Amino acid sequence: MDKIYIKDLEVFAYHGVFKEEKKLGQKFLISIELGLDLKIPGKTEDLDTSVHYGELSHKVEEEFKRVSYDLIETACNKTCEFILLEYPIVKEAKVSIKKPWAPIHRSLDTVSVEITRVRRKAIIALGSNLGDKKDNLDNAIKQIEKNDFCKITKTSSYIVTEPWGYTEQEEFLNGAIEIETILSPRELMELLLDIEKELKRERILRWGPRSIDLDIIFMDDIISNDEYIILPHPRMHLREFVLEPINEISPYFLHPLKNKRVFELLEDLKKQES
Repeated sequence: MDKIYIKDLEVFAYHGVFKEEKKLGQKFLISIELGLDLKIPGKTEDLDTSVHYGELSHKVEEEFKRVSYDLIETACNKTCEFILLEYPIVKEAKVSIKKPWAPIHRSLDTVSVEITRVRRKAIIALGSNLGDKKDNLDNAIKQIEKNDFCKITKTSSYIVTEPWGYTEQEEFLNGAIEIETILSPRELMELLLDIEKELKRERILRWGPRSIDLDIIFMDDIISNDEYIILPHPRMHLREFVLEPINEISPYFLHPLKNKRVFELLEDLKKQES
């Protein structure tokens, strides 16, 4: 990935735990590393296809001074998020904030925090078999779209499917969306669980009836064994109702463990069933 660097941008601001820091302020040094594709501006000299580092410096300084935080960890994280939201062409932002005047009553060169945030592609499966199923799916998508850190890039059509696992229940309406997000897998999972709760999802019976079901199927090529969010979804290759909508919007998405595209997984499953 191509890079743009800004090193030790000096900003006077009012971040810190102590009252004196918030009252008197101090110097901070901000370094930024952007990951993006610079092929087009490298060939055309079109600044609109790159990031104007002078403009970025002014915007970061203004944002950094806009709110006073206790921790430079928070200031660093907010700066990272601001850059990714402000510049959609940036795929990865690394921000380092140095605090050379840290009040610790010891001799030191500087204290610093560094945070990296990545813009990722995620595939989310949706399902509902209680109440107004279409309305449930539509509302879930709207709630995801409301989040500043998520941008929906593709939406499948909805399909009617038979229940899986526990069959003594109504048919499901299923779909899938593709999003770009700067949330981590855990943060995205927390968002989806909050949306399920808001839409009255009740977890009474495994694979039982539910007003809404939101599952992260893929998140780039991340492989995770975190019990809170396992990636890729461990049973997606066994579920035609998951694969069909994803195949409609992202047939060439590569399963990082099985090393097969979505359309190939769907073909394999249909062969097994027949």
